[in-house]
Amino acid sequence: MTSAAPTLSLPGDPPGGRRAAWIWGIGVAVYFVAIIFRTSLGVAGLDAADRFDVNASALSTFSILQLLVYAGMQIPVGLLVDRLGTKKVLTIGVVLFTLGQLGFALSPSYGMALASRALLGCGDAMTFISVLRLGARWFPARRGPLIGQVAALFGMAGNLVSTLFIARALHGFGWTTTFVGSSLAGVVVLVLLLLFLKDHPEGHEPPPAEHAGAAYVRKQIAASWREPGTRLGMWVHFTTQFPAMVFLLLWGMPFLVEAQGLSRGTAGELLTLVVLSNMAVGLVYGQVIARHHAARAPLALGTVAMTALLWAATIFYPGDHAPMWLLITLCVVLGSCGPASMIGFDFGRPANPPERQGTASGIVNMGGFVASMTTLFAVGVLLDATGDNYRVAFASVFVLEALGVVQILRLHASATHRERDHHVVSRVEAVHVPA
Repeated sequence: MTSAAPTLSLPGDPPGGRRAAWIWGIGVAVYFVAIIFRTSLGVAGLDAADRFDVNASALSTFSILQLLVYAGMQIPVGLLVDRLGTKKVLTIGVVLFTLGQLGFALSPSYGMALASRALLGCGDAMTFISVLRLGARWFPARRGPLIGQVAALFGMAGNLVSTLFIARALHGFGWTTTFVGSSLAGVVVLVLLLLFLKDHPEGHEPPPAEHAGAAYVRKQIAASWREPGTRLGMWVHFTTQFPAMVFLLLWGMPFLVEAQGLSRGTAGELLTLVVLSNMAVGLVYGQVIARHHAARAPLALGTVAMTALLWAATIFYPGDHAPMWLLITLCVVLGSCGPASMIGFDFGRPANPPERQGTASGIVNMGGFVASMTTLFAVGVLLDATGDNYRVAFASVFVLEALGVVQILRLHASATHRERDHHVVSRVEAVHVPA
């Protein structure tokens, strides 16, 4: 691979620096807490089934509803970020996901718990796109791939908190104390956000954009969707993210305990391994893509291939239980799914001008969560229909992976050709900017 990412600073590029890192760090802290809340159900799935006396399909509805709200909010949130700015959208998001986590802690019934997860999903939906936009406003464009991967890395650190601490707190302190206590983290980041966060550095205000109601909304969405890079980014996100999301968000713990015969402690350690692998791979992927944009598609497709191979080897292993070395290898490979999904934003970002970044990111981000929601539902239904046959239920992953790979291959050539044209125009404009 010899195609390097451009290092030319474009006109109006923000300077970055320590202040940018501090401001962006506040946004990342919000995302970190949102991930803790989002993934807390993944380690509490068995406890939730006992608390609300529900079967596998009803248990999966918690995560499905949360992701349905999340996915459905992506384009509206992208439009809101483009129109209102990062600080206002993040503030709304923090309030909503904190109330959702608190409500989940205190819910006396399954219905109220569902409503709380929906509220949490709504607030969670406002975080990541806002953090991407914040990074784009405070750091030079050439830092985009690495900034995105680092943001995702801190998000996975939130997942690590869930697997290490919330799981233990549930065992030691019980349901209500654990979830009420965790909701206090939302209050802390809300205070930091209100006191210190700024949308952009001085002198780098975005140009005023016309917002003509429904016509403007349709124009933004249509213009973003017409770009092949936006659609390619969405399908990359769709295809790469969901196996690890399904495993971490809900079905990994039951699979490892019920189908593989592991203790909860050992299963929790394997889920932690997924998170640690994600953090390590994210740094590598971010550095590689920042230097070699041509590596984006090979990394994404290679991750899908390795995930499918290890997933198949594990669920179809001839025997009652897969060996520990295979489960460890699966978890390490699943850790690459999150970083690979970030490649979708690296296709969508250069395909759209600054005033459409939020909208385009919303379209891209919707992909993986639609896939995750679909698979969560399919696994729950198949488990109930087959008497908890995880081999049949987990095989549903291959259907969505095949669909996504076909779409990536179909769109890749036109998207990269279009991006090359945009890059040539940007270089010409940069050269002709007066000193």
